[in-house]
Amino acid sequence: MKAIIFLLASIILSTASFGQKHSPRTLLFVHGAWDGGWDYAKVDSIYRTKGDVVYRPTLTGLGERVHLSNANINLTTYITDIVNVIKFENLHNVILVGHSFGGMVISGVAEQIPERISQLIYLDAMVPNDGESAKDVCGVLWNHFIPFIKDSMVLYPFGTNKSTYPTDVPQPLKTYTEPLKISNPLVKNIPTSFIQMTKDGKSESAYNAMGLNKAKERNWKIYPFEGGHYSMREQPGNLVKKLEQVLKEH
Repeated sequence: MKAIIFLLASIILSTASFGQKHSPRTLLFVHGAWDGGWDYAKVDSIYRTKGDVVYRPTLTGLGERVHLSNANINLTTYITDIVNVIKFENLHNVILVGHSFGGMVISGVAEQIPERISQLIYLDAMVPNDGESAKDVCGVLWNHFIPFIKDSMVLYPFGTNKSTYPTDVPQPLKTYTEPLKISNPLVKNIPTSFIQMTKDGKSESAYNAMGLNKAKERNWKIYPFEGGHYSMREQPGNLVKKLEQVLKEH
């Protein structure tokens, strides 16, 4: 009899715990320059075990879509890539996360379909003002990229690429030089946060100019996160924990 009671109690507790799980959330990750959706595979896996829905599309000409690469691809192409994922998958209440260069992309997506987005999270990302291109946002850091511009493409400038896939690949120059028009007042209604990567508690001044300073000007909540720029590669579990902190506080 005690065994039966114990079994029934276990079932009730298990059912109660299941009922306490959050409703499935929709997260869409936009990778940075030279990168691809492949970089979020581990983050994707962690979120799916939580019951969430994850999208990690690759922008045209990068990652597994490198065979489509050409010099005419621009920032509009990338923005359209993500807008179409949201439209064709009929997504609503999207938590849109942009890493690094991906900040340019999610800014453009928010301009077009703010009603589909529940939160914007800039992950150590570029934050453009109206009329700025990624080149403009880079500021003095762009000088570092100039030697890597070949045949209207920007080669990966931070060391040697991996010799096997997946790896970073060249990115069309026009994606950096096309300016972004920002004028939709509805974007200001979207809860927006900025995750700033730090080393020994400090962030790099070059990256501050690209994103952090503007985030502060706009009174976004800032979340320091210790580690390197590519947190999805180097510490995916901790990135999820940081994202959960952001989501919980909004």
